[in-house]
Parts: sequence; C-alpha cells; structure tokens
Amino acid sequence: MQIDHSRFTVRLAESDEDVAAAQRLRYRVFVEEMGASASPEDAALRLERDRFDPYFDHLLLIDNELRPEDPLDRVVGVYRLMRSDVARSGPGFYGQTEYDLSRIVESGRRSVELGRSCVHPDYRGGLAMHLLWTALGRYVLEHGIEIMFGVASFHGSDPEPLAEPLSYLYHYHLAPEDLRVRTLPEHFVEMNRMPKQEVSRARAMLQIPPLIKAYIRLGGFVGDGAFADREFNTVDVCLVMDTARMKARYRDYYTRSAGARA
Repeated sequence: MQIDHSRFTVRLAESDEDVAAAQRLRYRVFVEEMGASASPEDAALRLERDRFDPYFDHLLLIDNELRPEDPLDRVVGVYRLMRSDVARSGPGFYGQTEYDLSRIVESGRRSVELGRSCVHPDYRGGLAMHLLWTALGRYVLEHGIEIMFGVASFHGSDPEPLAEPLSYLYHYHLAPEDLRVRTLPEHFVEMNRMPKQEVSRARAMLQIPPLIKAYIRLGGFVGDGAFADREFNTVDVCLVMDTARMKARYRDYYTRSAGARA
C-alpha cells in the first residue's frame, strides 16, 4: 500500500529501520514534546517503543524532500494499526491494558486498533493527517474492517481540569451498549464530572484535542471512563467507530478517497 503525492509518500513500514523511524518520531512528540517517560536505553537512542510494536502495522508519512543526517528522521507522521486477527494470535490489543474491550473482541466483527498517532510539529494543520487518514481508509477497505478503535489523549495526567470536556464527551458521545468499552476497574476515572445542563459545548470543544474532534465528527463514540496515564502524562479516552454507523457523508468521502488511490 503506497500513496505518493510527489512530495510525500504514505506507506506501511517494510523493515526494522522503518519501524525505528516511526519510533523516533514518537519519541520526538510523546517524550520530548509531551513529557512521557522513557527508559535510559530508549532515551539514548531517542526511540519510543514497547513490546507491542512487532505486532502492529506501522503507517508512515515520509517527506521525500527531507535529507536528514539521520535517516530515522525522515518520517513526519505515523499511525500504528493492529488487526483483530493479529491480536488474537499475538499479545492481544494494547488497549486491553487500560480498557475492557470484551464487547469488541467477542463481537466476531473485524476490528483494528489505532494508536500512537502523531505528526511532526512542522507538518501539523491539515495535509499530513489527511494523507494518513486517506491511507487508513484504504487499509480499512483492504482488510474488511468493521470497527476501528483506539486510545486518544488529553495532555496532562490530572483529570480535574478536564471536567467539562470529559463530561461533554460522556453526555453527548457515549458509545451505544454493544460498543461501550469500559476502563478497567483499577484504572477507572469518572468522565461524568458535571451535570449535563452545566456543560457548555463551546467551552468543552476548546479543550478537546483535534484528533478526538475529528473522530467525533466522523461519528465516533467514547467508552465509559477515562484513564490517567502518568507514564505518558495524558488522560486517555477510548474512541470507537463502527463503519456501519459512521455519518454517511464522511463514510462516502472516506471510501471514495481511499478507493481513488486503490
């Protein structure tokens, strides 16, 4: 799978060096920018990695005009993707360390976990995410994916300043029962922190990160409960998208954009 818009190439990682390039960008964003912790070994190499990486497909956005001294710095956008068949035969989903995903796992429907999405600061603002999402759409079509899900994050690990956006997501975008994943009891952070009538959509949206807004616009839902990830300095919510329930105009665009480059 490859999409080339002259300056940019979007493709899946094909080698250990490709995966390391994804991990280098993740280190740049999650550790250096957002304050996630890293082991001394990972810090020395400037790589953000974990035991799940070998089981994921790594989607890369490469700027063909870059000529970095270190070839690992050529990747400017990443997503990692784990299909349900791989999770079953491997380590399970990464999200199962934070959430009870049994309603997705036991549904029998083909699913993919989305994670570690990030874009280099110099490339934020539209095109990079558009190219990654177009490639993701093609991936979904190629593998017959019915459910997409993954953890998305607010910066900072204290949920209290996020009371309004978390409450907004709970009151207006909570997943239907058949898709309602739930934070594991030992990690559960209540999202329903304010009465519905006190929540201002305008104020809440100012605090909601762009990636979460994008999923919601597509017709995505949130699971019940957040997770305070102090290692990554984030508050996480689990987002779920059912391709059959996606808003028609976005589903048509998603499939049309992907199909045009098939």
